[in-house]
Amino acid sequence: MEANRSREPKFFELRAGDLGVRLAETAAEVEAAQALRYRVFYDEMSAKPTPEMALCHRDFDTFDAFCDHLLVIDHNRGAGTDAVIGTYRLIWRAAAARHGGFYTAGEYDITNLLAYPGEILELGRSCVDADYRNRPTMQLLWRGIAAYMLHYDIELMFGCASLPSTDTNALAEMLAYLYHYHLAPPSLRARALEHRYVDMNLMAPAEIDERRALADLPSLIKGYLRLGGFVGDGAVIDRQFNTTDVCVVVKTDWVTDKYYKHYTRDEKLTREVGPA
Repeated sequence: MEANRSREPKFFELRAGDLGVRLAETAAEVEAAQALRYRVFYDEMSAKPTPEMALCHRDFDTFDAFCDHLLVIDHNRGAGTDAVIGTYRLIWRAAAARHGGFYTAGEYDITNLLAYPGEILELGRSCVDADYRNRPTMQLLWRGIAAYMLHYDIELMFGCASLPSTDTNALAEMLAYLYHYHLAPPSLRARALEHRYVDMNLMAPAEIDERRALADLPSLIKGYLRLGGFVGDGAVIDRQFNTTDVCVVVKTDWVTDKYYKHYTRDEKLTREVGPA
C-alpha cells in the first residue's frame, strides 16, 4: 500500500444506504479486490489465468502494489473481505513512475498523455459482482471516482476499456462508430502500438446505425462517452482476457455540468471519517 501512504489524507467513505465506496486500506482488502477480479474475469468471462493466479484464485500483477484500489463495500455483508462487491484500480503519475510506466503503455503509445502538464490518472481493472450490477452500484462507483478526481486535482483520466470479443468483424459497427464520432483530438490521441494495431475504421459513417452502435457498447464505455470521453486511434486484441480494447481519454474540465452534478451530488450520501 505504498502508493496510498504517500497520498494522505485520503478522502472519506461515501455511503448510499448499505453500500459504501472508499479506497482499500489493508493488504487483505486489496486481495479481496483481486479475488473479485478473478471471479469476474476468469470464472465468469473465461479469461486465461497464469498458473500462479489459478492457484490462489486472485487476479494480480506488478501494478497492484503501486496503485490505489477503489472499493464498493456492502456493509450488510459485515466488515470482512467478503463485503467487497466492486472495484476499480487507479494509477496516478507518480505511482506509475515508481513502477516504470502505466499499464496502458503495454498496448498504446501514450506519449501525448504523458506530456499533459496536469495530474493524470489511469483507470483500469473495473468489475462488479454479478449480483450487484445495477444502477445504484455503478453510480456509487462513479461517485467514488469523482471524489478521487476532485480530492487529488486530477485533470486527465485515461485507460483501456474492453469490448467482450476478439472478433473484430462482429465488433465492426461499434469500433467504426467510436472511430468516426468519438476520436480524440490529436493532442490527446493515444495510438495502438504498431505490432498490436487493429484498424477501427471498418465501416463508412453512412453504413453505421449510430443508435444501435451506441446501444451495443458496453456500459462502461458508454459511461466514459457520457462524461465527454474520446478514444484513441486503433484497437488492441487482448487474448488473455478475450477482449478487444480501446483507449479512452476523459479531460475532466470537459465533463458536462449534468454529469458532473450527477456523479458528485451528495443527496442521501453520508461522509464517514476513515483512518488518516
